[in-house]
Amino acid sequence: MIRDAALNLPVREALPALRAALEGPGAAVLCAPPGTGKTTLVPLALAGLADGGEGDGHGPVRRVVVAEPRRIAARAAARRMAWLLGEKVGASVGYTVRGERVVGPSTRVEVVTTGVLLQRLQRDQELAGIDAVVIDECHERHLDADTVAAFLIDVREALRPELKLVAASATTDAEGWARVLGGAPVVEAAGTAHPVDVVWAPSARPVRPPHGMRVDPVLLTHVAATVRRALRERDGDVLCFLPGVGEIGRVAGQLGDLGGVEVLQVHGRAPAAVQDAVLAGGERRRIVLATAVAESSLTVPGVRVVVDSGLAREPRVDHARGLSSLTTVRASQAAGRQRAGRAGREAPGAVYRCWAEAEDGRLPRFPSPEIKVADLTAFALQAACWGDPGAGGLALLDAPPAGAMAAARDVLTAIGAVDGATGRVTERGVRLSRAGV
Repeated sequence: MIRDAALNLPVREALPALRAALEGPGAAVLCAPPGTGKTTLVPLALAGLADGGEGDGHGPVRRVVVAEPRRIAARAAARRMAWLLGEKVGASVGYTVRGERVVGPSTRVEVVTTGVLLQRLQRDQELAGIDAVVIDECHERHLDADTVAAFLIDVREALRPELKLVAASATTDAEGWARVLGGAPVVEAAGTAHPVDVVWAPSARPVRPPHGMRVDPVLLTHVAATVRRALRERDGDVLCFLPGVGEIGRVAGQLGDLGGVEVLQVHGRAPAAVQDAVLAGGERRRIVLATAVAESSLTVPGVRVVVDSGLAREPRVDHARGLSSLTTVRASQAAGRQRAGRAGREAPGAVYRCWAEAEDGRLPRFPSPEIKVADLTAFALQAACWGDPGAGGLALLDAPPAGAMAAARDVLTAIGAVDGATGRVTERGVRLSRAGV
C-alpha cells in the first residue's frame, strides 16, 4: 500500500486530466512546480501502483520509464518512489545509470538517465515492453533529452503509436513542447510552495565577470561570507549553489572553521555515499554546497535557506581549438527561480542572491538550449545512427545550427564514423556511438 505522504501530493489533482490526455492523444506536457510530486507520484500512477494494487482502475498495468538528466536525480527518484511503496529499490521501482543497474523481475517503474535511454533506443527502437516514457525536467534543455524526445516522437509515429509520452517540468516552454508533441494537451498542477524571502546580497567589492572556467576569487569569498551571514540570520540548513567542483572546494575551505556545522559537497562526481547522506538529512545543522544537480528533481531535507552565487556552467564550442568545453555563465532567471524554490519545499524560507536586484532583469530568461551552443558531433552521430544524418526529419524544439552540423559532419567523416558522400553511419560509427563516451 502506498504511503499517505504520496496521497497528499498536489499533483494528484492533475492525474485525471493526465490520464485522459494519455488515453486520448497519447502524449501530454505536464507543468508542475517543484515539490508537487511530478517526479514520484506520476510514474507510480501511470504504472498502476498509486493505490498499491495490480491496477488503479484507470487502465491496464503498465511499465514506465522515467528519464532524468542526472545520475544523482535518477537514484534519488527511484529511492523516493520505492519508499512511498514501502519497498526496497529493485522491486516495483528500479533504476539504471551508467555502470549501475538495480532492477528486478517485478520492476514496473525504471528511472534512467537520458544518456542510458538514448543508448537503449539505438539498440531497440521499439522499446519493447515499455508502455509509457516520462521525460523529466525537460526545461533544462540538455541535448540528450531533446534527442531522446525527438527519437520517441519518431517511434510513436512509425512503430509504436500506442506508446505514451509525457514531457514534465516545473519551468518550461509548455506551448513549444506541446507543438513538438503534435499538439499534445498541457496539464497543469497547482503548487503548494511555501513563501521564500528574497535577500539581495551583492559583493561590496568589484567582481570581475566569469571568463571560461575562471571565477573571480572575490566572489567566492563573498559567497562564503554570505553563507556565514545566512547561518546567523536564519534557521535550518543552508543550500549554496556554485558553478563547479573547484568552486565548491574553495568555498568549503573557507567554511572549515565552523564548529557544530557539517559541510557537505554535492556534485555529479561525488561518491554515492555522500549523495545519500545529503538526501537522508542529519542531526547537526548542515551547509550543502552544490552544483546545478540540486536545482531540480531532488528535495534536500532540512533546507530553509538558499545562497545563490548566480553562476552556472554551460557547454560551448571553442572554435579556436575545435573542441567543446564548459564555460561559466550567469545563471538564467528560470534557474534562479528553481534554486530559490529549494528553500520553500518544506517550510517558509529565504534565498540570498549574491548580485544586485538591478542586475536581475538583465539575466537571460531561460538557459541556452545545448543544441544551439554545444559541439554537435555526438548529436550528429546519434542522428546518423538513427537514419537521419541531417536531423532534418527530427521533431526538435530548436533546429541545430547549420554551421555546427556541417562542422560535426566534417569531424565524423574524418574519423571514419560516417560516409563522406552519403552521410550514412559506418560500422565504425556504430561502435563509437555505443561506447557511451
